[in-house]
Amino acid sequence: MDKRQDLKSILPYLPLLVRESTLFWPSKVVEALKSMAKGPEHSRVNSGEMLSVAICDIRSSVSLLEPLAPFALNGYALFFDDLVSRAESTKWFEEVLPALANFLLQLPSLLESHYQNADDFLKRCGNKTGLRILGRQEAGIVFLSQELIGALLACSFFCLFPVTNRGSNHLPTINFDELFASLYESYSENQENKIKCIVHYFERISSSMPVGSVSFERKVLPLDHHPLFISYPDADAWSKSVIPLCPFEAHSLGLMEDHSTDSLQVDFANKYIGGGALRRGCVQEEIHFMINPELIAGMLFLPSMADNEAIDIVGAERFSDYNGYASSFRFSGDHVDKRNVDVFGRRKIRIIAIDALCWPGMKQYELKYLLRETNKALCGFIDQSNFGQYEKLFPDGGLYEANDEDNMPRNKFLLQEGSSTAIETNEDKSVNPMLRNSDPKSSQFRNHKGFPGIVTGNWGCGAFGGDPELKAIIQWLAASQALRPLMSYYTFGVEALENVGQVTQWILSHEWTVGDLWNMMVEYSSQRLKGETSVGFFTWLLP
Repeated sequence: MDKRQDLKSILPYLPLLVRESTLFWPSKVVEALKSMAKGPEHSRVNSGEMLSVAICDIRSSVSLLEPLAPFALNGYALFFDDLVSRAESTKWFEEVLPALANFLLQLPSLLESHYQNADDFLKRCGNKTGLRILGRQEAGIVFLSQELIGALLACSFFCLFPVTNRGSNHLPTINFDELFASLYESYSENQENKIKCIVHYFERISSSMPVGSVSFERKVLPLDHHPLFISYPDADAWSKSVIPLCPFEAHSLGLMEDHSTDSLQVDFANKYIGGGALRRGCVQEEIHFMINPELIAGMLFLPSMADNEAIDIVGAERFSDYNGYASSFRFSGDHVDKRNVDVFGRRKIRIIAIDALCWPGMKQYELKYLLRETNKALCGFIDQSNFGQYEKLFPDGGLYEANDEDNMPRNKFLLQEGSSTAIETNEDKSVNPMLRNSDPKSSQFRNHKGFPGIVTGNWGCGAFGGDPELKAIIQWLAASQALRPLMSYYTFGVEALENVGQVTQWILSHEWTVGDLWNMMVEYSSQRLKGETSVGFFTWLLP
């Protein structure tokens, strides 16, 4: 896929025009944006009501005929004219809105520059990195500069992205009209505070634009044999795994987002990434997207996830602090993200979006759904670039035969997680992947330098209705099988998990493998389905 094909895939979802591969705004839009960039004395956009008029005019100039969400324009007026102070409103219209107009004016040139540089960005790795639709079942990665993300989110603020065909192509909403509409239609403080986070993000980048980058990756566990990727394990493969369980750290207090060490933070995602972030939603995923608004950019080009897929976002900067949750969520001020950056300018924070079963009821104890949830977590937690380390982990009941037809070693150029350069790995494909007689305590399983740990919590519980004890065990199995050195688990005060630390320490003291714990979980689940037990897994397990 060359630059033209990349652009062709995303162009129907952009508000820009194209001529001979050159992107541009219609002349009326340029005129309106230039006027707005000069400030309210020139453009007369000095209130939420006038902003709503300007949004309508610009949308008309780019021939967006789809109606905005009902009451969206009322929501813009309500927020900027009634809910913020006069001083904040004055600053917004005199300083921030002109900057957003400039971001939009720069969008065509930013995209041109993006496509010119994307071809060389990871040339040694053989990876495409240009902005494009990362279709379902297509593993791939997109790198975006924070400056380009700022311009794209300015498009969202002005509701300039075309929405025709987004739903039919499994793409989530990206414009902010529903966010503002729901504020007016049924006012709530948490919705107001979600918008405050977004507004704060624009205030920050209008005064000092970040210069880093963010990557968005679709990860896939192929359902069929693939010579270069870990494929979708079956139940027999999990049953026979001899990988030792990784350490488990339980936290009854604190927030996942405040975890200080380099880690993979789990996004308790909707299959449409972002969930209700741009609507009424205000739980774990939506909060993440508000305090790290650059995550929203992925909603432009990432269709919904299938059961064998996950989304990995690296480098999204945090801009806001908050307290509360759901209806009590409140923006609590500026956040300065002090995380280090890698050679690509990405902050060293990985957010792994995995979607759990929604309100599964008793079916969550059926084997096929246990397998679905465990493989979903595994897809998020593995690093496919370390294929050589993983390919020996499952015995013959599982993944694949690793031999090439000619039985010759193959070279791969891959970007290794946590590394600063592309690396070349040479795997001997004649190695038998069976490890049934291997020592699970050997150093090859214990030492995973450069592999960050997993930071997670009650994935698939709460609003999704999953069994919290079962979901904790499922994530632990996946983290261990993915060779993660540690799982840090935040319980958020869930009563069923009060003793999760003691239970996991008891399991670790018996030196169980992934296969051992999987088999116990399957046995317990079978008894739950048959009505032979009604107690939680921890009570059932402990003597």
